[in-house]
Amino acid sequence: MIINKVEICGVNTSKLPVLKNKEMRVLFKDMQSGDTQSRQKIINGNLRLVLSVIQRFTNRGEYVDDLFQVGCIGLMKAIDNFDLGQNVKFSTYAVPMIIGEIRRYLRDNNPIRVSRSLRDIAYKALQVRDSLVNKNSKEPTITEIAKVLDIPREDIVFALDAIQEPLSLFEPIYNDGGDPIYVMDQVRDDKNTDYNWVENIAIKESLERLNDREKLILSLRFFDGKTQMEVADEIGISQAQVSRLEKAALNIMKKQMS
Repeated sequence: MIINKVEICGVNTSKLPVLKNKEMRVLFKDMQSGDTQSRQKIINGNLRLVLSVIQRFTNRGEYVDDLFQVGCIGLMKAIDNFDLGQNVKFSTYAVPMIIGEIRRYLRDNNPIRVSRSLRDIAYKALQVRDSLVNKNSKEPTITEIAKVLDIPREDIVFALDAIQEPLSLFEPIYNDGGDPIYVMDQVRDDKNTDYNWVENIAIKESLERLNDREKLILSLRFFDGKTQMEVADEIGISQAQVSRLEKAALNIMKKQMS
């Protein structure tokens, strides 16, 4: 098996080696001391990890061989950038790197064209995101990425949304052994009812009565789905303050809508 051009057709993947965590740490120390054979052993010992990751992308019509090759590129990037001092399992660090590499490949081969400027912003945001994950060992917020790039938060959200690959209505989302449930089974149009039309107007009018910080908190909580603790970290106040401001803002909106 050639790592730079992986062939998996006809290869018995069940015989691929699996390394224990202690073995991995020894090999990483040897690799970082200049032992190229240790690097090769780490790659071979994590090919099953690549195989497990690409299974979630196999329903998109892509050749499995291509996805495997791209996944191996992500694996090698993870190996070359892994820091033993972070005290995390290699697989925990490597899986997001492999997924990111595959998603970039799928976006680059997406038949739906996005403007160059949007793609540039999105790719810069993804690079900053990867850098912050490596540095802090946690997923950064959009606000943190926007601060590094000195670009408005809304522009980054719009750019990242623009490069997302479309989801097929016929993609299965659940199967218990019987008939599968597809995305289209979960979709219905409730947006055009008279009730929702009036309700949306009332919500927009009541939101206008809030200050900027209250609007931001409600947006992060109910549109972005963040917890109060995540909102507190993002805007730099305590969780108790977020809870109090959120409750006060909702009370204002309820009075305006009643």
